[in-house]
Amino acid sequence: MNAAKRREIFRRLQAANPAPATELEFASPFELLVAVILSAQATDVSVNRATRRLYPVANTPAAILALGEEGLKPYIRHIGLFNSKAKNVIATCALLIERHGSQVPAERKALEALPGVGRKTANVILNTAFGEPTMAVDTHIFRLANRIRLAPGKTVRAVEDKLLKTTPPEYLRDAHHWLILHGRYVCTARNPKCRECVISDLCEFPGRKKILQQP
Repeated sequence: MNAAKRREIFRRLQAANPAPATELEFASPFELLVAVILSAQATDVSVNRATRRLYPVANTPAAILALGEEGLKPYIRHIGLFNSKAKNVIATCALLIERHGSQVPAERKALEALPGVGRKTANVILNTAFGEPTMAVDTHIFRLANRIRLAPGKTVRAVEDKLLKTTPPEYLRDAHHWLILHGRYVCTARNPKCRECVISDLCEFPGRKKILQQP
């Protein structure tokens, strides 16, 4: 895929959604951090359902730490892997208080040192909370980047690096939101909605023509 086509893809995604945002609900970097930790292998809908109950009760490191693992679990019990996530959230709260004055750090190394925070989570925080032009590659972006040949790669990191290198700078700040939403609602895993896609004519997915020819 050439540079002109990539630029036009992002121009159209921006025109369709000028102010993209995460679907996780949050009111502070800390609330976002907890939500992203909880979102691993879970839907944003299920996480929002939990945090709508949790945050009115506890939405600071000290308040959630005071709940303890057993006090936190009832709020997140319907989320997959809730036992390990409760452990990670409580440990993260303790480290934020101990090392960072209860504030979420804006540096990758410090973020990745927190329990339950890997590179993708750190990228989400850096981008969404602090406005850095990072690329958080989830399953939607990985599939989309390979399917339409926007940034093909065999690993998540390879796709991330290629997207960072090839995305026009003026679109990089919001690019990961556009791609996640497009992969989640349009270029879906099983039945991509090519007829509804605003970038269909720019797509290099080999199966696109067959889908468009279906009655």
